Amino acid sequence: MKSQIDNPFQTPQAVSQQQPPLKQQKFKSARLVGNYEKPWTKVREPREIWDKIIFFGFMFIGLGVGAYVCYDGWQSVPHDNYCMIFEDDFSHGLSSEHWNHEVELGGFGSGSFDWTTTDPRNSFVDADGLHIIPTFTVDTTEITQSQILDGYTLNLTAAGGDGTCTSTKWIPGGDCAARSNVTSGAIINPIRSARITTRGKHNITYGKIEVVAKLPRGDWLWPAIWMMPEQNNYGKWPASGEIDIMESRGNNGDYYAGGRDEVSGTLHWGPVSELDFWWMTTGKHGLRRTDYSENYHVFGMEWTENYIYIYVDSRLVQSLFVKFGSNLGNMWQRGDFSNRLVNYTTMADIWSQTGRANTPFDSSFYLILNVAVGGTNGFFHDGYGDKPWINHSPTAMRDFWAARNSWMPTWGNGSDRGMTIKSVKMWREGKCGD
Repeated sequence: MKSQIDNPFQTPQAVSQQQPPLKQQKFKSARLVGNYEKPWTKVREPREIWDKIIFFGFMFIGLGVGAYVCYDGWQSVPHDNYCMIFEDDFSHGLSSEHWNHEVELGGFGSGSFDWTTTDPRNSFVDADGLHIIPTFTVDTTEITQSQILDGYTLNLTAAGGDGTCTSTKWIPGGDCAARSNVTSGAIINPIRSARITTRGKHNITYGKIEVVAKLPRGDWLWPAIWMMPEQNNYGKWPASGEIDIMESRGNNGDYYAGGRDEVSGTLHWGPVSELDFWWMTTGKHGLRRTDYSENYHVFGMEWTENYIYIYVDSRLVQSLFVKFGSNLGNMWQRGDFSNRLVNYTTMADIWSQTGRANTPFDSSFYLILNVAVGGTNGFFHDGYGDKPWINHSPTAMRDFWAARNSWMPTWGNGSDRGMTIKSVKMWREGKCGD
């Protein structure tokens, strides 16, 4: 038979149309079907069984240990075992029944540059709560710019002084008086602020404190919520202790690490100021993408004979935890002060005789709220963040004021430059009626 392609009269299209279509091959799976042997289901590899036993065994052990640790921590904290002794939402103003103003010029040992006053422009109450706001001395007094720098004497104990000076250093050049002198570099405090306390009115020895506050914005502002002892039972600072519930800096955290996006909690303790071992008992907590001047936050502390715990917003957010006793010994042993010298002199043990591991944190402490400005104690580090003064310079305050064109624009307007406190609560340890 002749092939169609041999016919010269047929076109290629005709030839292709007459060819039968190709048949598509059906897909056939390579998967096993039907009945076939599965030996791996009959005999298991022994190591496979032990792998599961070990994995799930350690998982359950881990869960058990974690549950015990959580339970043990929960058990160690007094739950619902506090009695509220003081609460203030400032709805009735700033009452002298509950609060004191501390008025002085000396910086309270930190070398801060503010003059603390009773001026209602520095501390006042409105619908938002209590405001503590720094102001410029030249704006809120009759002292002129030239007098700030030279030839003016300010005496808070004399007629016309800003309230009664609360400092005990009533000596010439003490915390109640200042004189500006262009030769020495001394100036009148260029900033006025406020510092209020519950001293002699509300205090606790073990208990709990919560303060709801919004922090200020502005370079070199120093807001603080802290506690000091009612009596210096073990000696002058820091021998009788200090508890800092919250400290912060008003600097922008984008340009100053440790600015207003961070708060710290600290205990100060030591036999003398040269041996303040705060660096062993300090911690901090920071925020991301915001800072503490944007909203209100709870700054809290729990204090027992066994520990001091400082937190932010909730007890789950810790800024500092210090445990007393156990293998750490007492605070004298923790600081190893018996082996430390000051001016070639060994230190006498001022705490161990109490028999309590937490001494000096075993006395009555009162609450302090303030906004300081600057300082020479090292809270603002030299040479960092364009700081315009040096801590040990005799002209530190003058240098700070001379650089006001650099930091003044960073200060917030109105209450934003100050700390606003919405409420204060104080509990003592133990049930009410005990």
